[in-house]
Amino acid sequence: MLIQDQHPLNRSIMVSVLGAPNVGKSTMINYLLGTDLSIVTKKPQTTRNKFHCVLTIDRTEIVLVDTPGLHKSNKEFNKRLNDQAREGTEGADLNLLLVDINMEILPQFQNFKDTFEKELGKSWVVFTKSDLVEDNNSLPLEEVFEKAKEFFPALEKYFVVSSKTEENMNDLTGAIVDEAQEGPHLYPKGDISNKNERFFATEYIREQAFELLKDEVPYEVAVVIDDYKDFDNKQTGERKAHICASILVNRPSQRAIVVGRQGSMIKEIGTKSREKIEGLTGAKVFLNLHVKVAPKWFKNNMILEQIGLPRGVNSNRVWRAK
Repeated sequence: MLIQDQHPLNRSIMVSVLGAPNVGKSTMINYLLGTDLSIVTKKPQTTRNKFHCVLTIDRTEIVLVDTPGLHKSNKEFNKRLNDQAREGTEGADLNLLLVDINMEILPQFQNFKDTFEKELGKSWVVFTKSDLVEDNNSLPLEEVFEKAKEFFPALEKYFVVSSKTEENMNDLTGAIVDEAQEGPHLYPKGDISNKNERFFATEYIREQAFELLKDEVPYEVAVVIDDYKDFDNKQTGERKAHICASILVNRPSQRAIVVGRQGSMIKEIGTKSREKIEGLTGAKVFLNLHVKVAPKWFKNNMILEQIGLPRGVNSNRVWRAK
């Protein structure tokens, strides 16, 4: 039954986007959306939470579920990232399994099967980063795809794409639209995600920290919002947002790096993330950042839940706040 006030010819489809770290999931999603909603950096494991990214083509709503990269690890933090990826397939009508065409292909399927740990439903393979291959036709993709079905029998077809050169991206988009079924839109009011502006503020701050900080520091950084207030100026109609956020680090030495000499690094992180938050919200943003030392925050259950990583079935015992 269609939701009241929706067009009777509306169609919708939910598509989970899966794959290893740095395979190009968020980059592809941003291309399809036509905007940089998901954060993208050169560092693996940038995405930490599953969330919906919504685009509408004519009367077809496509809900893309961005997910963390699946990877092998016994660390509690990484277990929770993997749980987010697995949960991203729940309720999906179609799974896109992204595979880097520049790496050995079959081992990628094997690694994914080992870490996914459950059956994969209706799925297509998307071979990414084709712009880095001189001649795609020289690759035995048909043969490889048939062997991949031994890992995942539900695989139906494959695409070779590049988000950079746009190769075959229209073909992929068209195929997804054709796969959609008649039904109501989940986001009829035009929302582009199931996450709020507060969530994306933390993401954009963390994105700049990942981009600007070196070595191991980014992987031991988390961002939490301490206060988020937005309001409209009754006289001018201008929208403003006041945001206070904390960047959490594991050790005091990391705090010094994030702050930078005379506050130069934290200032640059704040300036660049504020610009991106303003682009998303359309509001004038006043951003106040602090750096706090939270030893082993990635083992602290309260902090992990605060950043959207709840305990899973296989979670270890972790600390709780006193």
